[in-house]
Amino acid sequence: MAALGQMNVIELPAAPPVKLNVIESLLRGSRSVDCFEKLVQIGEGAYGQVYMAREIQTREIVALKKIRMDNEKEGFPITAIREIKILKKLNHENVIKLKEIVTSPGLEKDDQGRPDGNKYKGDIYMVFEYMDHDLRGLADRPGVRFTVPQIKCYMRQLLTGLHYCHVNQVLHRDIKGPNLLIDNEGNLKLADFGLARSFSNEHNASLTNRVITLWYRPPELLLGTTRYGPAVDMWSVGCIFAELLYGKPIFPGKDEPEQVTRIFRLCGTPDEVNWPGVQETPWYNHFKPKRTMKRCLRGAFRHFDPHALELLDKMLTLDPAQRISAKDALDAEYFWTDPLPCDPKSLPKYESSHEFQTKKKRQQQWQNEEYAKRLKMPAGPHCGPCGGGGSGYSVGARNYPQGGLHG
Repeated sequence: MAALGQMNVIELPAAPPVKLNVIESLLRGSRSVDCFEKLVQIGEGAYGQVYMAREIQTREIVALKKIRMDNEKEGFPITAIREIKILKKLNHENVIKLKEIVTSPGLEKDDQGRPDGNKYKGDIYMVFEYMDHDLRGLADRPGVRFTVPQIKCYMRQLLTGLHYCHVNQVLHRDIKGPNLLIDNEGNLKLADFGLARSFSNEHNASLTNRVITLWYRPPELLLGTTRYGPAVDMWSVGCIFAELLYGKPIFPGKDEPEQVTRIFRLCGTPDEVNWPGVQETPWYNHFKPKRTMKRCLRGAFRHFDPHALELLDKMLTLDPAQRISAKDALDAEYFWTDPLPCDPKSLPKYESSHEFQTKKKRQQQWQNEEYAKRLKMPAGPHCGPCGGGGSGYSVGARNYPQGGLHG
């Protein structure tokens, strides 16, 4: 077992450098998307759509991520360039593999039919290895309850993949349930590097603090910090860990002020003792609470396993300089006490479960329930299923579904 522990926390070799002109080199001679048959949509976001697809010649199942180009006037989206460069740099069993880039021709004309200078106007797709689930979609399945060995298995893989990223100076900056993909062999991989950035160990570069989904965003970003490092990802991992153990999100704020308040209520008010330099953060005075709140995380989750609580406490440390690293987290007692993490291959196999699909099922179920309620209502001039009211279900920024791993 000691050998296994060393295997998990050993310093990983640096990934090979990637060419700066990665887009030109990748698109030159790239295959057509017509080499693939789209089967079903499994994801959607600001980036575009994701499809489960089959390569026609080899019959291999893959995931096609369409890069949204309709708002681009100057060329290829910078976020996509950054994501492709980073993914070409990384090569690890717990990081999603980018297989290739494929294209489809587009009419290089503007809305008035005039020639368009954007040479990337055709559709461009990133081809990934296919994963059967994401952690949110899997947790949403009716009747699914993760066991302790299963949670340990997923958490160890998450930390191993994240440690590799940090060794190679990559911040993910969007750790959350939908971005943690799982296959039916129990393997977990970090995915969606659209917000990822390379960083230097000096943390001198100024980076945006408008990253990481709100429920998983660390306090230093909420307080306006623009110089940060791997600790921002570890806060998000702590939120995921707590959610797996607790069964629902622990910081479900509807906006930034509420998010800060929820964090302070559980983790205490930051000051120069528990977080040296916090008063120098840009928005400290704006969010500083009127009364001091003591840290009560251990008391709130006292029913957790003591080793799990110890690790969670270190992940959700307010001061990023004192927050545990991915490498040290892998060495935590939690992973070396009974019950031990299970073998990924021993995990149960589930029907394909992606957050996009489970959300659609919830919407359909809600609509069916609303329709059934209307049928039971007394008929009137404006009542009944054909009345004037709508029954659409919209999931917006503040309309959060119940359950775990949402945000």
